[in-house]
Amino acid sequence: MAHWGAVLLGGAGGIAYAAGGGTGDYEMVHKHWHFNGMFGSYDPAAMQRGYQVYREVCASCHQLKHLSFRHLGDKGAPFYDEYYPNPNDNPLVKNFAADWMVEDIDTETGDVIERTAVPADKFPPIYPNNAAARASNGGALPPDLSVMVKARNNGADYVYNLLVAYDAKKPADVELTPGLYYNPVMEGGKIAMAAPLTDGLIEYSPVRILEDGEIKEIPAPEATVEQMAADVTEFLAWSADPKLAQRKSVGLMTVVYLLLLSILLWLSYKRVWKGVEH
Repeated sequence: MAHWGAVLLGGAGGIAYAAGGGTGDYEMVHKHWHFNGMFGSYDPAAMQRGYQVYREVCASCHQLKHLSFRHLGDKGAPFYDEYYPNPNDNPLVKNFAADWMVEDIDTETGDVIERTAVPADKFPPIYPNNAAARASNGGALPPDLSVMVKARNNGADYVYNLLVAYDAKKPADVELTPGLYYNPVMEGGKIAMAAPLTDGLIEYSPVRILEDGEIKEIPAPEATVEQMAADVTEFLAWSADPKLAQRKSVGLMTVVYLLLLSILLWLSYKRVWKGVEH
C-alpha cells in the first residue's frame, strides 16, 4: 500500500456525511463498525481477513512498529485461540512470524545477521531507514500503520473512505504533479499513494473462529475494494487499540459497582436519618 498519505499537499452500508477537509462533492460513508459503542467488540473474521490484506498489500511499504507477532494471538486479537493462552505457542502466530525475516546479532561474531522471525519479535521495518523509504517511494515517507486509526480524525471512517475514494471525480481546480494522485478525503485532495486496492486483488481464504466453544468456518467473501477496505480497517482499528475489549469490560464492571454502591449509600442514608426531620 505504497505512500499511505505520506505526502499531504494543500459494516455494510452506511450514512453519508461531508468529507471534512477534503475536496469536491465526495460524501464520506459512515459505516457501522462492530467495535463502536459501549458493548462493541472487534469482528474476528474481519480482522483475520484484514491481516491478509495488510500482509499481501500494505506490508510492501508500511510497518506495524508498535506490534509484535505474538500480539496477533492475544485475547481479543485476530488469531486468539483459547487452547494457546500463551500466544507464543499459537501455531498460526508462529507461521505468520516465520513469513518475515528480522535482523539479529550473531552472539559469537557480533555480526548483523538475518533470521526467521519468532512470535516474540516486533514487526520489522520495511526499509532500513527513512532515506531508503523516501528513495523507494518518490520522496514520500510511508507512515507506520499500527496506530493510524487513532491518529486520524473520524478514525476508522477516515481510513475506509481514503481507500475507496480514488474513483471520485477530480475537480477542475485540483492540479496534480507527477507522483501525486487525487483523493478527496485528503486535505487538498492530493496524496502520494496510488490506489492500493482493486477488485479481486487478493484471494480470500475462509477463516476459522472460535464461537461458543466450537470452531466455526466463515466462508470467504468476494474481495471487492469495499470489502478489503472494511477488513483492513477493522484490523488496523484493533492494532491501534488491542485492549479495547478488556477496557470496556473493566469500564462496565466499574459502572455496575458504582451504581450498586450508590444504591447502598442511599439506603444507608435513609435508614440512618429516617427518624430525623430535615
